[in-house]
Amino acid sequence: MSKNASHRDNCRLCGGSDRELALPLEPTPSGEDYVPSPQIDQPQERFPMDLVLCRACGHAEFPDVINPDLLYRNYKYQTSISLGLVEHFGRYVNAVLTTVQPQAGSLVMDVGSNDGSLLKFFKARGHRVLGVDPATAIARQATAAGIETLPTYFTAQQAGEIRAQHGCAAILTANNVFANIDNLTDFAAGVRQMLAPDGVFVFETSYLLDVLSKMLLETFFHEHISYFSVTPLQAYFRRHGMELFDVHRVPTKGGSIRGFVQLAGGRRPVKPSVAEQVALEGQAGLSRLETYREFHNRIRAVRGALHEQLAEWKQQGKVIAGYGASVGVTTLLFQFELGNRIDFLVDDNPIRHGLFSPGHHLPVLPSSELYSRKADCVVVLAWGYVEPIRKRHQRFVDQGGRFLVPLPEVRVL
Repeated sequence: MSKNASHRDNCRLCGGSDRELALPLEPTPSGEDYVPSPQIDQPQERFPMDLVLCRACGHAEFPDVINPDLLYRNYKYQTSISLGLVEHFGRYVNAVLTTVQPQAGSLVMDVGSNDGSLLKFFKARGHRVLGVDPATAIARQATAAGIETLPTYFTAQQAGEIRAQHGCAAILTANNVFANIDNLTDFAAGVRQMLAPDGVFVFETSYLLDVLSKMLLETFFHEHISYFSVTPLQAYFRRHGMELFDVHRVPTKGGSIRGFVQLAGGRRPVKPSVAEQVALEGQAGLSRLETYREFHNRIRAVRGALHEQLAEWKQQGKVIAGYGASVGVTTLLFQFELGNRIDFLVDDNPIRHGLFSPGHHLPVLPSSELYSRKADCVVVLAWGYVEPIRKRHQRFVDQGGRFLVPLPEVRVL
């Protein structure tokens, strides 16, 4: 095993050691590790991406974990630049406050708070707020902007220190970060320690049921080491003295769940939504290896169709670009073996411009380069945003350009 990664031999949710390979994926470099030009001749280490299924509790996870300092200390992504996410957080806060109904001035704490976009809404509603995020520079910027943010990881020890200084939390949130935590036993202890007696832990995370049914292949990457479903989560919280009392499906990240958790014996009744999701997961076969093998076969079918279409365009001398330069795009480039089939990438986020993609070292350029480089065809790797991309580049279509959407099946628009 690499010095930059570790391998765990038991399930991070239940501790069980009976796990089976469910979905073998191609190893990739860290998906966010876009590099400047002086580094394009340097090879980048690839890390395993094999999904295993716990036979004891049904949890799906990556057993191989990259050193979190390599992933998060110099993290570049900021919530405020993600299309539609800030607006989503505004609606999120309204929904959470309606459910929890905390007293004015209560503490709201966000784990993995990034630039403080979520906490700004809670602060505007009269609550004390505190963020925790290991991305040092982003945490410093958030604090300077009025959202106090501790530049550290959230652990049980940190929870004790935070509670001693700030008091307990009426609301503790973790959005698109719960799946990134390796030591979930320690995390549960920290949540339990941080919550007020009537407090609520609220999390949003990518939902395994949606990942498999909608072919959300790009959600598999090294930061996401857990792929959650309600059935094993319900048992996990119960083991740690807590109770999952409500769960909602939400559209973020292609399909997510928002869970509400209280301390065991809390006053809130468990809503039917929990049992309903457990039943849906049983019907979908999330605990069966055959379900993952079917997903793998679908990946292979898409890869074959992509190669066939791109080979045809290459034979015609077409210039082919890829649209998107995110962590998920790295996954698609490797799983679909596109590194030598695409000429360059474009992205609308200037933070990527002038960099080169992880491993394949494709140049990342502004989307205006579709015109100056006379691209003929564009593989929309950020396929969840295909409609706004098409609207933005109607001129490309009018000039005869073609968009290819790779998922959930190959389509040429």
